[in-house]
Amino acid sequence: MVLSVAGLVVARQVIPLQVLEQSNDVVGNYLQTLGSIYAVLLAFVVFVVWTQFNEARAHVEREANELLDLYRAAGGLSEPARSRVLALAREYARVVLVSEWPAMSCRSPLGPGVGAPIIDQLWGALHGAERQPELDGPIYGEVLTRLDDVSDARSNRLTSSRTTIPLTLRLLLYIGAVTMVASMYLFAVPSFAIHAAITASLAGAISHVIYVIEDLDSCFRGHWQVSQAPFQRVLTQMTAANDSPALAIGAGASTTA
Repeated sequence: MVLSVAGLVVARQVIPLQVLEQSNDVVGNYLQTLGSIYAVLLAFVVFVVWTQFNEARAHVEREANELLDLYRAAGGLSEPARSRVLALAREYARVVLVSEWPAMSCRSPLGPGVGAPIIDQLWGALHGAERQPELDGPIYGEVLTRLDDVSDARSNRLTSSRTTIPLTLRLLLYIGAVTMVASMYLFAVPSFAIHAAITASLAGAISHVIYVIEDLDSCFRGHWQVSQAPFQRVLTQMTAANDSPALAIGAGASTTA
């Protein structure tokens, strides 16, 4: 807003007010057309980034829920696969919060991520498990399904953390903002105070919308960011279940069977 007023000061010194008065009607029609086009562009981009943000939040919640379902289903497996899968599931939740979340907020380079080896270990633990078909068959199939869902949701989460609006669209937003504000200098307003007020107001409104777009475009950082709460909740539940006496009794019964 300050920069827009500073530009207005320079423009009023360079362009005489009498020259601007002669083209006031033409400038009004021009600014109305330009403003309509730019407003449509801003609305479109806001819709896109808000949709991307909601999708990223949905991917995180789905992955956390599927991980908890995997943990619960794996509780019915026979030892030693059961303990191995449960320990890896807890470690995966911890790694996502401690290591992957900061990396996503920094838009880390494309790659499998720190949690990928743990997913591979989970698959290995299940594939190498010694199963009793009459006991583990249905449970084993359910655990495999849940692990597959976790892997899919994980891929979607990582993709969301790296998805941003194209550079050309971002350039169009900023160039359009500068053009809109600069076009206000072409109006012949006798009072400088009024001219400065409407110019600063327009600049402030546009800059605020662009700030919202930039913040929502980074789903895992900024003021509006996808919350860690789903994974924190799941990790708390898994830790509590691991420490509960009922789980230990269930483990003994599974081993005995």
